[in-house]
Amino acid sequence: MIDLKIINHVCFDLDGTLVNSAKTIYLATKESLKKLNLSSDLKEQQFNGMIGKHFIDIFYELKINMPDFNEFISAYKSMYFDFINSSKLYKGVTEVLDYLINNDIKISLLTTKAQDQAEKIIRHFNLDEKINYTMGRRNGMAHKPSPEPLIAICNNLNVPPSETLIVGDTELDIQCGKNANAKTCGVLYGYRDRAQIENENPDLIISELNELVKLTF
Repeated sequence: MIDLKIINHVCFDLDGTLVNSAKTIYLATKESLKKLNLSSDLKEQQFNGMIGKHFIDIFYELKINMPDFNEFISAYKSMYFDFINSSKLYKGVTEVLDYLINNDIKISLLTTKAQDQAEKIIRHFNLDEKINYTMGRRNGMAHKPSPEPLIAICNNLNVPPSETLIVGDTELDIQCGKNANAKTCGVLYGYRDRAQIENENPDLIISELNELVKLTF
C-alpha cells in the first residue's frame, strides 16, 4: 500500500484515464488509413485493446504496412477533431484534479500523443489550467514504458520520482512508473481488463478515478 503522505505529484495518462476517447481514436485511425489507401479493416475491439501503445507498435502488431508514418500522423491529427464529440471526460476527472490542486499536489500529463495534439485536447476539455506540465510525444524523447519522459516531468516540476504517483490504464503506464521508481496506480475503467492490470502488480488499483479523493494525501 502507498504512503500517500509522501506523494507530492500525480502524473496522469490521457486516453483511457482522463478521457474516454476510444471511439474518436478508432474513427480517426480508420479514416486516416482509408485516406492513405491503406488497410482500413480495423476490428474495433481488437484495436481498443491496443490504445495507449505507440502507433508504430500497433501497426506492427496488426501487420499494417506503413510506408510513411509521418504522413499517417499528419492525416490522423487533421482528422482527430472531426470525431472529438465521440470523446468525453471520465466521471470525477474535474473533481479529482481540483482536489489535488487544493491539497498542493502537482499535476502532470504523460501521453504517447504528439505534444501539440495533447495540448489541444486538454484545452478542448478545459483541463489546461489544472495541469502543471504536459508531456506528449517529442522528438528525441523515449516513450512509455521508458522512464525517460516521467523523469523529465519530475525534473521540470522539481519533484523526485519517489514522491510521484503515476495513474494509468495500461501496462505501459505502470511499467513506466516502476522503471522511474515512482508509485503506480492502475485504473480498471480504461482500455485493459482487470487481469492485465493485476498482472503488472501496481501499488494501487482503482475502479473509478474519484476513489483518489477518498485517499489521504
